[in-house]
Amino acid sequence: MDAIESKINVNSDEFKKNHKEMTALVEDLEKELDRSLNERSEKALTRQKESGKLPAQKKLELLLDRNTPFLEIAPLAAKGMYDTKIHKAGILAGIGVIEGRECMISINDATIKGGSIYPMAVKKSLRCQTIAMENRLPFITLMDSAGAFLPMQSEIFPDLDDGGRIFYNQAMMSKMGIPQIVGVMGLCTAGGAYGVAMCDDIVHVKGHGAIFLGGPPLVKAATGEEVTADDLGGPDVHCRDSGVSDYYAEDDAHAIQIIRNITKNLPENEKARLTMKEPEPPLYDPKELYGIVSPDLSKPYDCREVIARIVDGSRFLEFKEMYGPTLVTGWANIHGYPVGILANNGVLFSDSAQKATQFIQLCDKRKIPLVFLQNINGFIIGKAYEKGGITKDGHKMVNAVSTATVPKFTIIVGASFGAGNYAMCGRAYSPRFLWMWPNAQIGVMGGAQAADVLITITNDQRARLGQEPMTQEENQFIKEPVMAAALKEGDQYYSTSQLWDDGIIDPSKTRDVLGIAICASLNAPIRDDVYGFGVFRM
Repeated sequence: MDAIESKINVNSDEFKKNHKEMTALVEDLEKELDRSLNERSEKALTRQKESGKLPAQKKLELLLDRNTPFLEIAPLAAKGMYDTKIHKAGILAGIGVIEGRECMISINDATIKGGSIYPMAVKKSLRCQTIAMENRLPFITLMDSAGAFLPMQSEIFPDLDDGGRIFYNQAMMSKMGIPQIVGVMGLCTAGGAYGVAMCDDIVHVKGHGAIFLGGPPLVKAATGEEVTADDLGGPDVHCRDSGVSDYYAEDDAHAIQIIRNITKNLPENEKARLTMKEPEPPLYDPKELYGIVSPDLSKPYDCREVIARIVDGSRFLEFKEMYGPTLVTGWANIHGYPVGILANNGVLFSDSAQKATQFIQLCDKRKIPLVFLQNINGFIIGKAYEKGGITKDGHKMVNAVSTATVPKFTIIVGASFGAGNYAMCGRAYSPRFLWMWPNAQIGVMGGAQAADVLITITNDQRARLGQEPMTQEENQFIKEPVMAAALKEGDQYYSTSQLWDDGIIDPSKTRDVLGIAICASLNAPIRDDVYGFGVFRM
């Protein structure tokens, strides 16, 4: 492979302006991440210390192998929701290495409303389970939860993707042979009790770990019996009498050591094999991405300049370079792993969609993971393009993206609008992981376009009724709230708070994030046994 020759002038005014603006966005991101990690009330911190419990971050530190990376999932989930202080949706979660083995890890943070489960905590838990199932990762849970946040129970309890689905997934994970190990480090009540009992290995902490279907207040209300949490569901009860728990731990640190020992004792899992190359850094500094990509999404750039700062040695074998130029496709390596890259250089035309379809088929056949770099406003529209078959060509690409069975990874590096989000492997198309850059925006279309469409539709309706078109003031009355809503709901922080992605990342860390994710994905077969594609409309 030849290295991409960068044409970027790092001393230009445009580069410096972009770099300054992106640096400010990254600094804002770091502040938000710090807040989600450290903003806790003094009362909650004092209560935790007095109880003898370890903080969630300390538990994670003891659980992970030293000097190994941790890929956090949805660190800003529930940002701005509820009372704006349910940081991380109350759960510290991600992929980490325990005794040399990649695991999915979920830790309740009891300093946030006593570990109460909010609707977004359910959604985050389901996302973590999906990651574990798709990538065949052992699931490690350190549980300390007050249970469902009762004022919002209707959003937590009854539906298909509500709390009950967590237990359904646990049963399916067990059927798939995915190990599930839990540390009982606080109250595990009602559904929390089932969540513990459905695990393979249960480590129960003395003093503050308790499992019961109904806690002491409910027992007293129902039967009149007065009992302590420890007498009702502590480790002596469940390790000695009921047999629910398997290991007795003296404290949190002891429990974590037991969990590490259990993980070490798991049967070895042979990872999928790829044709690897020796990893090497890009020729160009990844921080130059700050100056290449403008936060102003209307400003174009060559996506090859982005690729050159992500892939090994900046080497890239481009596929069909002269055909369908608004989509760049080709092969490269990231931390030694082979990947097929699809990156936007404009809207999708018929030829670029056809190229994508062929390229995806080749990668899937050759068992090469796919990386999508999204900066897309959608497919081209208009009479000539419809006549030329843009709908059927777009269908081919969407079909190929949907049915490809190799691991897929998506980074939204700019715009993610309309059907372009779908064709470039948005969340609905099951990429193993999806992240956003801090300049990214997402939506059906931009706010101005959405407002113009509504104005056109309204004026068409008025014309059919024999009425005059709207005045400029009436146009503005419609336009302003539509644009404000699009700006708010298309914002990257809104997206990440809703778990439409797995987190906002520093652009300069994209390469490392992808490397960890690809490595984790190889715990599962590189491709499904059922290989093939649907019907392509010709």
